[in-house]
Amino acid sequence: MSITDTLTQLAPSPGLLLLIIAGIALVESLALVGLLVPGVVLMTAATSLAGHHGQAVGPVLVAAFMGAVAGDSLSFFLGYTQRERVTAMWPLSRHPEWLARSARFFQRHGSLSVFLGRFVGPVRPVVPLVAGMLKMSPRTFTWANLGSALLWAPAYVLPGYLLGRTWQQLLDLPEGLKPWLAALGALVVMLALAFSWCRHLVTRDGVAYRGLAWLSRRTPLGRRIWRLLAPAHEEEPPLASWLLLILSLAAFSAWTLVVIHHAGPLAMDLRLAGLLDNLALPGLDAFGEVMARASDLLGVIALTLPWAAWLLWRRHRPAFWYIAGGLLGIALLNTLLKAAIGRIRPDTPAHLADSFSYPSAHTSTAVVLFGLAAAFASRELPHGRRFMAYWAAIAVILPMALSRLLIGVHWLSDLIGGALLGLVVCALVQLAWQRQPRSPLGPCPWYLLGVASLVLVAARTAWLPPV
Repeated sequence: MSITDTLTQLAPSPGLLLLIIAGIALVESLALVGLLVPGVVLMTAATSLAGHHGQAVGPVLVAAFMGAVAGDSLSFFLGYTQRERVTAMWPLSRHPEWLARSARFFQRHGSLSVFLGRFVGPVRPVVPLVAGMLKMSPRTFTWANLGSALLWAPAYVLPGYLLGRTWQQLLDLPEGLKPWLAALGALVVMLALAFSWCRHLVTRDGVAYRGLAWLSRRTPLGRRIWRLLAPAHEEEPPLASWLLLILSLAAFSAWTLVVIHHAGPLAMDLRLAGLLDNLALPGLDAFGEVMARASDLLGVIALTLPWAAWLLWRRHRPAFWYIAGGLLGIALLNTLLKAAIGRIRPDTPAHLADSFSYPSAHTSTAVVLFGLAAAFASRELPHGRRFMAYWAAIAVILPMALSRLLIGVHWLSDLIGGALLGLVVCALVQLAWQRQPRSPLGPCPWYLLGVASLVLVAARTAWLPPV
């Protein structure tokens, strides 16, 4: 029995599935409970089933909308009527910081916080509760609740629903492509976990850091090298950045030698390109084109413009210039290396007629842009949550890089070289940044800036040609 047949037998009836979707939306928006429930995962699974079985998208959206409105309304009512008892309820009794964070969010944005809070993960289930505790006008809350749910429902429902409409085709991928996808997924997870683990080892409390510090103090030469690597305002060096630089530079150099030695595409490049040529999934070419445009020069400008304006407005000029320097540096390195190596593309459209293939500039630029964004953002997060910034960066970089394969303008080895080169530049920028003491960049209205970036990128992909 195939996977799709099994899923068909296990799926609930259409009416029950709509109730399940409404229930998930309600619970995910409900104070206290919503903090503990993986609502995004459950909603994606339920809406995927709805899409796979051909249910009309309208009732699915209405069910999610009604559940979200009901969840926020119940949370508001609980805070409005049980103001004194809420703080003693579990899990807020064990995590008072959740309530404090939502209260600060509410005080910062006022009545708009109910609208914005639905899209901000850490405070989403608690902001309506805080609004009730602070006696927000029920009429104002209702309008904000309805308006935010109208936007929230499509944002949460449509990705899973569209996945359900197409997963039959996804499960029927060519046999030769499945091992590649499995290997890619395993490699990404392994590299991310290895990066997180190594980064933990070389932090101030890590085993590797303490061991190297102990060894460096054993000899005069070790002490001099240790002090040389350390920033002027610190007694100890940033080993995580040094380790990233050494490993990525060594890997990029070795990989580039392999590419130059073969003079043409590697065997794995040809095999994967042949499999992708035979791949026919609805919307795949359009997705590749959109992602390619979002990561070219105009796309990068659109992505960075709101953040650059905010950095300059808040007078964080050093951060602006370091990020700009990283992007200019990677552009220069890409130009020089492409000209020096001269590797021909698998396909050369008109707008890339004078450009070579190795390394992938789109990939390296995405790594620098989102890698540096993750590095700066992680400094403003609690120590135990810093990994989230890097996982978010990986989730954005990966489709941007793979889009180059989908539209046929790069080999897989180009993407690998571009990613390694981007990591080299990220490490260099971080080491330069850490040479001087820096003031915090936060608080940052990241959600507003993120929406502005998405709007500009959408306009760029819709109206401007590729460059």
